[in-house]
Amino acid sequence: MKNFKWVPLLFVLFSISISNVFADQAHRAVKIIKPAHKAVVTNPVEICMEVYGLKVEPSEYGRNEGKGHHHVTIDMYAPASSEMDKPLKKDSRFIHLSDGSSCVRLELPTGRHFIRTMFALGNNILYDPLIADTIIVYVK
Repeated sequence: MKNFKWVPLLFVLFSISISNVFADQAHRAVKIIKPAHKAVVTNPVEICMEVYGLKVEPSEYGRNEGKGHHHVTIDMYAPASSEMDKPLKKDSRFIHLSDGSSCVRLELPTGRHFIRTMFALGNNILYDPLIADTIIVYVK
């Protein structure tokens, strides 16, 4: 019977540790901090991101939970939910910041553009639920 007196304490400690894990996941976010939403910009356009509850690292470090790197798209929707478990393609539509950087400079045509950043694991698979941010800019 003496051994059972520790059960409530262990249960409380376990509950606290599990709730902290889920709290961290709930507060994961990425934000485009430059340029500002609806900004009027000139080329080259510098796009910078910041993460919350995550760590940015180069893709060469592999797939590590809570870590990854940025991907930027211009004038494109986020991948469909059926594509979320597949690596992002390495083509002209996705700008991979696989070196672990948080900023990129791009030449964009004159006009309105939707800039989206998506955070993915080292193997280029997006987090589910999607960790992303979108802004609109006007290039003059």
